[in-house]
Formats: sequence, structure tokens, C-alpha cells
Amino acid sequence: MTGFRRRLLLFFLLVAPPTLLYAKPTVWEGGNNKHVQVKKQQQQPAPFRSPVVLIPGDGGSQLEAKLNKSSSPHYFCDKTTDDYFDLWLNIELLVPYVLDCWVDNMKLLYHKENNTVTNNMGVDIRVPGFGDTETVEWLDVSHASISSYFTHIAEALVQAGYTRGVDIRGAPYDFRMSPYRRDVDFPMFKQLIEETYYKNNHSRVVLVTHSMGGPYALLFLNSMEQGWKDKFVKSIIALAGPWGGAAKTMRLYISGDNLGIYVVNPLVLRPEQRSFPSSAWMMPYESLFDPNEPLVFTPDRNYTVRDYAAFFQDLEYEQGWMMRRETEGLISDLTPPGVTVHCLHGNKVKTPYQFSYTAKEFPDLQPTTIYGDGDGTVNLNSARGCLRWREQQKQPVFYQTFEGAEHMKILANQTVIEYIKDVVFSPDAGES
Repeated sequence: MTGFRRRLLLFFLLVAPPTLLYAKPTVWEGGNNKHVQVKKQQQQPAPFRSPVVLIPGDGGSQLEAKLNKSSSPHYFCDKTTDDYFDLWLNIELLVPYVLDCWVDNMKLLYHKENNTVTNNMGVDIRVPGFGDTETVEWLDVSHASISSYFTHIAEALVQAGYTRGVDIRGAPYDFRMSPYRRDVDFPMFKQLIEETYYKNNHSRVVLVTHSMGGPYALLFLNSMEQGWKDKFVKSIIALAGPWGGAAKTMRLYISGDNLGIYVVNPLVLRPEQRSFPSSAWMMPYESLFDPNEPLVFTPDRNYTVRDYAAFFQDLEYEQGWMMRRETEGLISDLTPPGVTVHCLHGNKVKTPYQFSYTAKEFPDLQPTTIYGDGDGTVNLNSARGCLRWREQQKQPVFYQTFEGAEHMKILANQTVIEYIKDVVFSPDAGES
């Protein structure tokens, strides 16, 4: 790859280099819950510290692939490889033309007869580094700054006395297939949490999640007995959780999402984005989005959260509707997790909310976007979904917003990091 092309890609890639944002927090208080005070400085870590498991969101885990394909989109695309190679995030693959090869390797095949998905034919994909933090700290093995993910949080905890692989662990998973792979992922989550608990003098674990990792952790906790949660889990710190989905998935299904890489045509990415069950799972939910308010406007008809069957029919993408039906009931009622919750997210960032298409634009061109409040990805009404748990579980639910903290940059927000340190260094009062 030429130096120019690489620099161009670095400039336009999905995630800008995280910066430490000193956002002024605003606090919502209600019920009998007391707000956890965030210390401006942790001069000396307390003797006690809770072990931490990091659970990433959509796109937050590295993926490796091995190929044995009979065909490919272009003659220059590899059809076979001797070993596994870095697939996500691999910056060098996200350039025009080569991107077609990448899409063909990333996309999933849907099987209508049993409502399952598999990798594309001749593609074997694995998730490296389970239990370690490397593959959730950095999404590209090159450690390019744009691929920084849980890096700042992990490094802050290490500087405060934590040890990677001992009391700070990572739980990566195949984000494309979630929640279809929960029968594989959840036993691994359970084993990792138990192992971390026993490895750290029977200290209960704090789960730190980001984005879709929040709902996925919620689904996991809902699957566990209360006695298990009381014994092994101290709390969950959910950053930027889309508890009711995100409106921008509507645009993804219609005309694709170039992920902020301006040199990439979103239509090239659309086939693989549509093929992910996680995309269907993260569509807006009626429980948190107004069912009478259209999310998509077109000359022929508008679409609300109650119109998904017609939406996919008009897109001629039946499998999208089938995946949505399979996944929407998993968290639609937002059953409380049964553990102490710290729900943190940004606000007052321009966030896609509605999409207006002309007849010419629908479905293959980008629409006019109407924005609302949120963190740039998750709409405010979705991010606030965790508040309902205050009246639904005995364990406390703490809630705090960080003005101007964008969806990805919240992971490097110094005030958020200090909040996390305050929680993990606070003594554990015992079982919830």
C-alpha cells in the first residue's frame, strides 16, 4: 500500500483519534439512589479493587479469517490462505476495490429453513484473544491510533495497579452474529467471570460495556440465575448503551453506511451490513421510540417502528424482517439485569434520528438526515432506557450524562475514566 493511500485512509477512517474530553457531567437523581461521587484525582488506589471484564460493542472485537474459496469478486482477491489473517479491523483492506474482497469475506449467509446465519462459503472466521484485553484495546494489530478502543480505560486501570489478564480481562465476541451466537458466547462469558472471580480472592467482577455490549451483557445477565449474579457480579458500568436500538440502522438497511470513511461508497458496504443479525437487533424499539413518529420518509410511504414488515418488503430484503422477528423479543421489555447498574452516556451531540428520501434517492442514494439529541450514534431516548430499572429492581441504578461526549470518544473521556476508577476501587459490600 502506498504511503499516500494509507494516509488518506487514516484521515477518513471510521473513528477519529480519541482525545481526552473533560466533559462537565450532569446528574439525574431520583428514588432512593445516591449518586456515586466521581473523584477528580485518585491520589492512592484503595487496597481493594474489583476485577474488571471489558465487553465490547458492535465492531469492538478483532476478527481473523482463513480462506478456502472457489470464487471471489475480483482476480486480485485472495481465494485461499495458508493461515488466519487479520480481517477486522485491518486498515489496509478498507480501500476502494480491495474493499470488495473484504466485504465478501465479512458478509454472512442467511438460511431461511432454520433462521440461522453462517460465514460466507469458504470463509472461516474466529475471534482471537478471549480473556485478554489486547483485542478489545486495539482493533487493528498495528496499534494505529484510529483503532484505539478500550485502550484508555485499560491503561488507566493498569496505571492504578491492575494487571492485564489477571484482574482486567476482555470478552470479545463475533459482533456480526450476536445475538444469534449467544449459545456459544454466554457459556464463555460465564466461565470468564467465574475464573476472574476465583483468580482475584473471590472478588466480585465489574462488567464494563460499550454500546451494543450493554444490551448483550443485559441479555447474558437475564439468562443467569439471581444467585449466580449475587455471587459473581458486583455491578455493570454501561457506556453509551443503545437500550432501544439506534435510528441510524434504518439508513444502514436502506442505502448503507460508509462508517465515516468518505472515500467509500456505502452501497459497497450495504450487503455485509444488512447480513448481520446484530443490525436487525439494533433497529429502534417501540418501547423507547414513538410508534406514531416516522423514522423514514419517502414519497410513497413513511415508516415507523411498527412498519418493519412493510419496510423490508419494500426493500425486497425478506431476511432482514426474519432476523428482526427473531431478535426483537430478546430485550424489547428491558428486563432489569438484577445487579447494580451505572448507566453513563453522552448527550447534546447531533445524532441521526430521521431520514428523508426523495423518489430518486430511495433506496440507493443517501437521504437528508434530520438530527436529534444523543451521542452521535445512540439517540437520547434509547440511552435513557436504563432509567426504568430504578423502579423494577432492588439493586441501585446510577445514571449520569456527559455533555458533548461522543459515542466513541466517551471511551477516552477522562471524567468517565475517573468514574470507572471510583467504582472499581470502592469496597464491595457483598452480595446484592
